[in-house]
Amino acid sequence: MENSKNESRDLFPGALEMMILESLRRQPAHGYALVQHIQQRSNNLLQVEEGSLYPALQRLLKGKLVKAEWTVSPSTNRRVRVYQITKNGLLHLEREISSFDRMLEGIQMVLGPQKRNATS
Repeated sequence: MENSKNESRDLFPGALEMMILESLRRQPAHGYALVQHIQQRSNNLLQVEEGSLYPALQRLLKGKLVKAEWTVSPSTNRRVRVYQITKNGLLHLEREISSFDRMLEGIQMVLGPQKRNATS
C-alpha cells in the first residue's frame, strides 16, 4: 500500500458493506455522513471514496439489507438520500461479523507471536 488513502481499496471482500451496515445500525445516515463516520471510527486510516461507497450502497439496496428515502437535510436545506438498515441487514451484519471474527482468528494464528518472534 502506498498510503492510507489507498487502504479502503484493499479491504477484505465485503468489509466496506459490513462497515456501512454497522454505521447504519447506529443511526440512519446519508452517504457523506457514512464516509465521515467510517473515517472517524478508523482514526483516519480508512478513506472511503464515492466511487466505492455508492456501488456498495446499491448492492445493499438490491439485497434489501438497507432501505433509502429522500429527505431534506435540516443543516444544508438540500435534498439527501438517507439510508437505514433493515431487519435482514441486521441479521446479515451479525453473520458477517461472526465470519469475519473467525477469519481474523485464523489469520492471527498464522501471523501470531511465534511468527513475529521468529523474525526478531
